[in-house]
Amino acid sequence: MQQFLTSDLWLNDILPTLMTAGKVLLVVVPLLIAVAMTTYLERKVLGLIQLRKGPNVVGPFGLLQPFADGLKLFFKETIVPTKANKVMFLLAPMITFALALLGWAVMPISADFVIANLNVGVLYIFAVSSLGVYGIIISGWASNSKYAFLGAIRSSAQMVSYEVSIGLVIITVLLCAGSLNLGTIVRAQAGGIGHWYVASGLFPMFIVFFISALAETNRIPFDLPEAEGELVAGYNVEYSSMSFALFFLGEYANMLLICGTAVVLFLGGWYPPVNCDLLNAVPGGIWFIVKIFILIFVFLWIRGTVPRYRYDQLMRLGWKVFLPLSLLWVVGTAGYLVYFNHLPQ
Repeated sequence: MQQFLTSDLWLNDILPTLMTAGKVLLVVVPLLIAVAMTTYLERKVLGLIQLRKGPNVVGPFGLLQPFADGLKLFFKETIVPTKANKVMFLLAPMITFALALLGWAVMPISADFVIANLNVGVLYIFAVSSLGVYGIIISGWASNSKYAFLGAIRSSAQMVSYEVSIGLVIITVLLCAGSLNLGTIVRAQAGGIGHWYVASGLFPMFIVFFISALAETNRIPFDLPEAEGELVAGYNVEYSSMSFALFFLGEYANMLLICGTAVVLFLGGWYPPVNCDLLNAVPGGIWFIVKIFILIFVFLWIRGTVPRYRYDQLMRLGWKVFLPLSLLWVVGTAGYLVYFNHLPQ
């Protein structure tokens, strides 16, 4: 046994694989619980906004309501439309949910905890989030329903439109940080809230990023793919039971991922808001999670406050406001860094 534990096979192959698997579980299991609890939090926040209690029956304070809903959906029958493409129909929700989890592979949760510390972590996040549109398009096409297909077409146009703005916003951060590595971007914001990019000349880009994130995740006021008045329920109208649940959970997992990205790019990642011994004693992962859920609360607050946009207003905002503004900010940021010799070393 001792000979095996000191062998090259164990040290170079098996042990690193087990350690990576352990890291994946340490991220995925809490993430799945966080997704479930975000659905609970949304119903509670909306309840408070609308002067009602929200979930309060299943478990203490209704905390077990998401698990009761999941159990109900698990035991429901999965109904596949007669003329649907069955393989693609069932594959679409899996793609949506899996891609929402894959983005966390490069997310630096604390100074010394990240599953894969890629030097091109920003490109990885952008690529994975861009692929999310395929699950929605496939679901609309495979359902063999005009309502679902129209919802999928709307969603693809919407997500592509706002990904352009998000990409340009990310470029402004990369110019300031001088790296595509997410950990390096966070370390460039060390020293308290005054050093975070949200407190610098990139504050307007944070606002553009956050509003574009609402559109990217199909949240109110940009939930046009699920506009019940015109499309019944959008791209997922033919789905039921666990296939519907995967779409539902995928939306919330995407919310957590885009909020995590915003925290890394603009809000100092795992660093506390004030650089003092008392706050530095709190583990970095705690600060990271707290910041994510502050942004999640704003997502939910907006849902309970702002009415849905018309589709032409949505497209006008993306192409005629955010695209020129973010492009101008990229040029302005680059010019400022070069002229004042503030380029990152």
